Amino acid sequence: MCGIIGVVSGQQVHQKLLDGLLSLEYRGYDSVGMCTIDKNSLILKKGIGKVQEVHDKHDFSRNGGKIGLAHCRWGTHGGITDENAHPHVNEDKTIALVHNGIIENYAELKEFLAQKGHVFSSETDSEVIVHLIEEFYKKVPLEEATRLALHRLEGSYALGILSLREPGKLVAVRNESPLIIGVGKGEHFLASDVPAVLKHTNKVIYLEDKEIAVLEKGSCTIIDYDGKAKEKQAHTIDWGVEAAEKAGYGHFMLKEIHEQPQAIAETIQERLHGNDVVFEDEINLSADEMRGVKRIILLGCGTSWHACLAGEFMLEELAKIPTEVEYASEFRYRNPLIGEHTLAIAISQSGETADTVAALKEAKEKGAKTLAICNVKGSSITRIADGTIYTRAGPEIGVASTKAFTTQLAVLYLLTIALAKERKALTGKQIGSMVQGIRRIPLQLQSVLAEDGEIRNCAALYHKKTNSLYLGRGVNFPIALEGALKLKEVSYIHAEGYPAAEMKHGPIALIDKEMPVVIIAPQDVYTYRKILGNIEEVKARGGIIIAIATEGDREIPKKADHAIFIPKTLYTLSSILAAIPLQLLAYHTALMLGRDVDKPRNLAKSVTVE
Repeated sequence: MCGIIGVVSGQQVHQKLLDGLLSLEYRGYDSVGMCTIDKNSLILKKGIGKVQEVHDKHDFSRNGGKIGLAHCRWGTHGGITDENAHPHVNEDKTIALVHNGIIENYAELKEFLAQKGHVFSSETDSEVIVHLIEEFYKKVPLEEATRLALHRLEGSYALGILSLREPGKLVAVRNESPLIIGVGKGEHFLASDVPAVLKHTNKVIYLEDKEIAVLEKGSCTIIDYDGKAKEKQAHTIDWGVEAAEKAGYGHFMLKEIHEQPQAIAETIQERLHGNDVVFEDEINLSADEMRGVKRIILLGCGTSWHACLAGEFMLEELAKIPTEVEYASEFRYRNPLIGEHTLAIAISQSGETADTVAALKEAKEKGAKTLAICNVKGSSITRIADGTIYTRAGPEIGVASTKAFTTQLAVLYLLTIALAKERKALTGKQIGSMVQGIRRIPLQLQSVLAEDGEIRNCAALYHKKTNSLYLGRGVNFPIALEGALKLKEVSYIHAEGYPAAEMKHGPIALIDKEMPVVIIAPQDVYTYRKILGNIEEVKARGGIIIAIATEGDREIPKKADHAIFIPKTLYTLSSILAAIPLQLLAYHTALMLGRDVDKPRNLAKSVTVE
């Protein structure tokens, strides 16, 4: 989950390293460090804090040199201390290394190296790697010493390594942690994610697991763990650096909330042909295979798991396919049963979530047909899956996911239509109505964003409350879960999402005049009358009711303390519209509490370790 950036160039690199750190800070902000080679010395500066704080203290602009590495940390092994910050160096300060991942056998390696006289200065698993490389770095090049050391490592890692002995060379390694190579003019980059290099190049090479890249300012050579050369093509990134900047908004989270109408338009428009949904070659399922699917397993973590829950409702209700939702983090640890004609769908914004990657591999190894729903081209799950449907949300920098979530819902909706049509689960008229419904969503989202005034008012009134409850039914139960998660993530207020009918089976004991209860209550033929009853139950116990209701509803305003309206749409699509007020409520609440909205404590954007 840490962020790493490296540059080898014909020019000074400190500003490019600093730019990269600022772009990657969403991946970790416990501590920061930078190391360059200048005048035959390693210039190492690091410390606790966010990038700007450590820069203000150590002044990275004084790190001279034309090669360097930098790192922002999300701690796993060892506390948050200056010593545990990266980069790590060997005892005589001739080799420097940055690491994202977890070394599972670090304890035995550390004992082995200590017996050979190596002295450690940190508590991290990462420092073990630099000493292990030193052990092999006698008469062979840096990449060969690294390759030999890798055969001793167990775990996940993305590495950047440099050495005083070879001052014009960076070595990059990937194994189960994301790493890309940026190909510039007279320079090369290594980075955890694309935004770190976009100011300087839009040409990117995606490293695969167990690949080693040797970077010099004018060349890039890639080998595998056996030392065999590999040919790799650079890909052109089709979004510019401005897409990864705030564009006048106070925070990335707010910008990304407001980008949702455009993000969903981008996600759906090329896939809608008249009253039909066409995926071209994306899903890589023949018509016979689509008709033959007997079971769907949806895999995800966090916000993506909530999208899976909404997808389960869509696929069972409309496509008539038995569907199960699994926590990706638990899936492979219980020997899951994968029958014939099973389709496993993994959902991940980054495509690098370690648990989701592992779960998708497990499903594939057990014989399932696999599909990824992802926002990042070339990421791990897209290379594992038989087919990929990309959400075209653009870069999402804020740690709390917003537009990635709603575009995932949009893709699941389109996939449901495609499967329902092929399996004749719906009539042509029903499918046409569904297509027209999703076409209207981008414009309807604009009107939801205009409801910001009432949402700010709710945040102002209740941001000092210490608990809240979120309730929803059917397809909107996952939205209640997601709304509660957003509030927890960015404001640190305890919140829980429940199916509205389950409130009376326990949580109702918590309701009093200090408890805000957010209830998603769109008008529909399925659950509306039932949820009105739930509102009455909350009201009878003095709870504060904030309701998400359909425009024109006359019942809800009579019962709720606050009503936030969304446009009338198909029941299934109400989930997309209802998500936006909950995102804004979390954002404004966090802002009023003085939280760091884009970098909430203890969280990182992409969970690339188990």
